[in-house]
Amino acid sequence: MILLSINWNPSPILFKIGPLAIRYYSLMFVIAFSLGLYLMKKIFINDKIPLEKLDSLFMYAVISTLAGARLGHFLFYDPQFLIHHPLEVILPFRFNPFKFTGYAGLASHGAVIGVVIAMYLYSKKVLKKPILYILDRISIPVAAGAIFVRIGNLMNSEIVGKPTHSNYGFIFEKLGENFPRHPTQIYESVSYLIIFLILWFVYWKTDKKEKLGYIFGLFFVLLWTVRFFVEFFKAPQVEDRAQWILNTGQILSIPLIILGFYLMYRKPKV
Repeated sequence: MILLSINWNPSPILFKIGPLAIRYYSLMFVIAFSLGLYLMKKIFINDKIPLEKLDSLFMYAVISTLAGARLGHFLFYDPQFLIHHPLEVILPFRFNPFKFTGYAGLASHGAVIGVVIAMYLYSKKVLKKPILYILDRISIPVAAGAIFVRIGNLMNSEIVGKPTHSNYGFIFEKLGENFPRHPTQIYESVSYLIIFLILWFVYWKTDKKEKLGYIFGLFFVLLWTVRFFVEFFKAPQVEDRAQWILNTGQILSIPLIILGFYLMYRKPKV
């Protein structure tokens, strides 16, 4: 039975170059964005979209993902910090005393909102196509990138699960604990891999991509359904909401699931 538990205490730092520390979490984001660029290139070639439009898409996606996730974290989970320390939310360091913090504290709901806004601007200014066209396609690399983001969370021993009250789970020694928790980062990472494979199949092997909004809607239904159920196994991120029947992540996921079904099954305009 002891083999069912894993003592988990990796260093979050991959290596250092002088005072600069390269973290696994940062590496996972680099992998996520690089893979996304590669996948979108294949999609653009298949759709006969000029590849010069890919560079601006990459910039829109990177900036909107990081800004949306960062602001979303504090807006949904720690609004008081956002009100009292706005510069520390925007900048990757804190004052008094000065310390480089990076961008710890990112919310996927905020990232999605940021990406949708950015894709609206990109579709109008660069692509000259309906916003649902690019949202359908960018959903695929977003699902793939999410796999690695959760691996980064695991390396940081963050967004941990609830205690399993058994021999099964990860013992997060970095948290000073000696009992197993649900490895919810792995639950989500594996789920996102499955979602990516489904979306990839739908795009390449079916005609659903011809219906604007279908793939994006399917992405929303799958992604937020996973988030809704995995949240039951997560430790609460905000202690004063620990007694809620549904936590913040679940409450935010419900309307997005409904929106996804609407996009999948709405009647196209004649």
